[in-house]
Amino acid sequence: MGNGVEFVKRAFEKRDKVIDELAARNEGFRDLCDEFEIANNEEERWRQSTAPERDERIAEYKELIEIMRIEIEQALEAAVAMPFKPPRR
Repeated sequence: MGNGVEFVKRAFEKRDKVIDELAARNEGFRDLCDEFEIANNEEERWRQSTAPERDERIAEYKELIEIMRIEIEQALEAAVAMPFKPPRR
């Protein structure tokens, strides 16, 4: 799994098994995890900044992170509601 998946597993500690299962079969979810990690890293980078637009950028990243957090939670809930089962042979 990529770094984004590991980051999401740390952010949603009690859901690590579901995260692994979903990430193993869903490229879009893996991409969302990567983007979530990038957004968190960028927010932290802006927190260290002294640029005049610092506060505006932090607010933008906070909003983006919250939207992605909700998307991740929804994907995890959907994965639990409809667990993956391999086809029968």
